[in-house]
Amino acid sequence: MEQARVDQDTKQQARSAEPDAGTWASIRETLKVGIQALLIALVVRTLLFQPFNIPSGSLVPTMLIGDYLFVSKYSYGYSKYSLPLSEYLPIDYHGRIWGAEPKRGDIAVFKLPKDNATDYIKRVIGLPGDKIQVIAGVLNINGKPVKREQIADYETTDPFGQPTKVPQYLETLPGGVEHRVVERDGDHGFWDNTELYTVPAGHYFMMGDNRDNSTDSRDLSSVGYVPFENFVGRAEMIFFSIDEGTPAWQIWRWPADVRWNRIFTAIH
Repeated sequence: MEQARVDQDTKQQARSAEPDAGTWASIRETLKVGIQALLIALVVRTLLFQPFNIPSGSLVPTMLIGDYLFVSKYSYGYSKYSLPLSEYLPIDYHGRIWGAEPKRGDIAVFKLPKDNATDYIKRVIGLPGDKIQVIAGVLNINGKPVKREQIADYETTDPFGQPTKVPQYLETLPGGVEHRVVERDGDHGFWDNTELYTVPAGHYFMMGDNRDNSTDSRDLSSVGYVPFENFVGRAEMIFFSIDEGTPAWQIWRWPADVRWNRIFTAIH
């Protein structure tokens, strides 16, 4: 009898340890909410906005290392490269759905044509059919020099981390888009005198605003002309910015290192 009572008590304890119906309902509801949140995030990231961060100084002074931005996926329509991890998906589709062509002056994210996987961000300079050339540091489009006006030098650091100033210009592209460019090596840098490029149909010519420190379409072997299909989206807004060298997850450094004046600024 004693042994029977012990067995019965053990079974009762086991039953009491099992989740009741209310607990299971709570677990199912939590899982449901979590799955819904993941699906919403996936839809937003795929169809609307995707976050990116700036890892290099090729778009200085417009974009700085440590800037975090939203890129609108719908601006140029959708191609297979609009999907997350597209380089790993066996998709044999070419072209765009609801495509809207990039405008000269847009800052856009695209997949590097060399591998169709690496994300690059540059400014749209040349449209299909355009003839592009840099002569003595001056951008020429279709045989005409682009207007540029020298403004106050840009304060930066040299390769040794010492403060320095470099020439800065306000450049006005055909169509009226104004933006700043810097010439770290003056007008005598490696890419300040180039061949004449003719942009093929369905392709675009991309350049960084940091003209002497940007690997872009001027380097045909590394970037070259970018197919419309490779565009991911247009840069719209900086939602966070932190000093170069400070990891964003180190929140205890935010008060001193976050660039508060750049947060929620539109990108031009």
